[in-house]
Amino acid sequence: MKPTNSKLLISALGGVNEIGKNMYLLQYDEDIVVIDCGSKFPDENLPGIDLIVPDVSYLLENQEKVRALIVTHGHEDHIGGIPYLLKQLNVPVYGARLTIGLIEGKLREHGLKDRTELHVINAESTVDAGSIQASFFATSHSIPDCLGIVFETPEGRVVHTGDFKFDMSPVVGPYPDLHRMAEIGKQGVKVLLSESTNAGRPGFTPSERSVGDHILEGFSKARQQVFISTFASNVNRVQQIVDAAVQTGRKLVLLGRSMINVVSIARELGYLTMPEDLLIDAGDTEKYPPEKIAVLCTGSQGEPMAALARLASSSHRQIEILPGDTVIIAAGAIPGNERNLAQIIDNLYVLGAKVIYGSGTTSGMHVSGHGSQEELKLMLTLMKPEYLIPVHGEFRMLYEHRLLAEAVGIPNDNVYIIRNGDTVELKNGQMSLGDRIPSGHTLVDGLGIGDVGNIVLRDRKQLSSDGMLIVVTTLSKSEGRMLAPPEVISRGFVYVRDSEQLMRQIYEQAETTMEELTESGASNWGLIKQKLKDHLGKLIYNQTQRRPMILPIIIEV
Repeated sequence: MKPTNSKLLISALGGVNEIGKNMYLLQYDEDIVVIDCGSKFPDENLPGIDLIVPDVSYLLENQEKVRALIVTHGHEDHIGGIPYLLKQLNVPVYGARLTIGLIEGKLREHGLKDRTELHVINAESTVDAGSIQASFFATSHSIPDCLGIVFETPEGRVVHTGDFKFDMSPVVGPYPDLHRMAEIGKQGVKVLLSESTNAGRPGFTPSERSVGDHILEGFSKARQQVFISTFASNVNRVQQIVDAAVQTGRKLVLLGRSMINVVSIARELGYLTMPEDLLIDAGDTEKYPPEKIAVLCTGSQGEPMAALARLASSSHRQIEILPGDTVIIAAGAIPGNERNLAQIIDNLYVLGAKVIYGSGTTSGMHVSGHGSQEELKLMLTLMKPEYLIPVHGEFRMLYEHRLLAEAVGIPNDNVYIIRNGDTVELKNGQMSLGDRIPSGHTLVDGLGIGDVGNIVLRDRKQLSSDGMLIVVTTLSKSEGRMLAPPEVISRGFVYVRDSEQLMRQIYEQAETTMEELTESGASNWGLIKQKLKDHLGKLIYNQTQRRPMILPIIIEV
């Protein structure tokens, strides 16, 4: 019998009102279960940042209650943050075989594999997390081994769909288990957390298998080298690219660390099959005629340092795109990446390449891994939830999902659109909004996790926009007077040789300000530096309308 004050808390630490870094939690009394821990890449507003992962401060505050991390599938936006979580919180991790294989690769890179408890599960498994028990059902997506999760709690059954579409002819199994989903719905579902990525897209999402014929056609028509870029973790797509290379007699080159890692793990675990002699090194391409070469690379989202970007700028050390080569971009642009990708496509055209890109019927080279409106409605119909929490999507997608729920008979008041950090409480069969919990972004920069905050980012943006001016002044320690005129160094502000008059004014202003301060007996370094910044900043803005970062340095001798 449950305690009278107990309640089930459901929250998102990432993955609602955004695309990427998915992370959700269920809590009942002293038990917390975490679902997924993903990452996403930064945009131009976060200079120098390598990765964005969820803020897990709530989990750290309640770490003695965290029983399990259950991972729905192996895409980066669901597993990319796991190493950064495990560095702070040692929790057992559960996932299907391929998912755990991909996580192991990440943990090995971070030196965490030997100290992490990993459990391989499948659609027949169960996980006991105290007052919460989990079972699973098979779904289809753009990567094998995807699982939906059924949570049995004292407040009723909660289902998390994971990412899904109803692909009835998947390239690599399993098939979506409609019978199991219908059975779960028949037993009764209190709350459904269902993905919303394609909630605004009518109809059904085409099968991944339909892409294979278009890839084979593109390979067959190419008269020289073929370069094709897609998500490294889209193992189903990679298998079809491998098949096309085999059927057209081409050797395959892998470019990009993530592509090499995923292909290696997927082959080892039996999710990817290819002839032993298919792969060659990039440095060996000159041994074969161009029409016998295919290159599979990362960078389909326009990432500046990925293989495709380096190929497009002719800066790859081992291989280059020549006029007449074919470049296929077998992925759709994630919102926010369109501009970077468009620039790369332009660069490819400049190189004289034939470029095939675009989603859906535009090129046939990409279909989404997410269900469209009719599939979302089918999931709602199978599960028959009393309450719906749309997840995995930006606000417009969550809102569209609410409209779909209304269309299949779920009352508007029973659909909760939440933001990261919001909680929904289920108590005595009734759902309501609860208190917010800490959430947001944790920024990863090199080896630093969360040590870059708003002040550092503000400084980086200022440096990137207007540059920096360093003013070095030498003072006598005993007398407090200047021993030499100030030295002014410009970095990213103006080119000194072309701005001699301005630099002379800055020198004179710095010298005048320092003389006034030292003659008045000022000895507080903080005050001296602030006066220098104020006077120079006013002069520079009046002359240039710019606000460079001004960094005064005082040396006592």
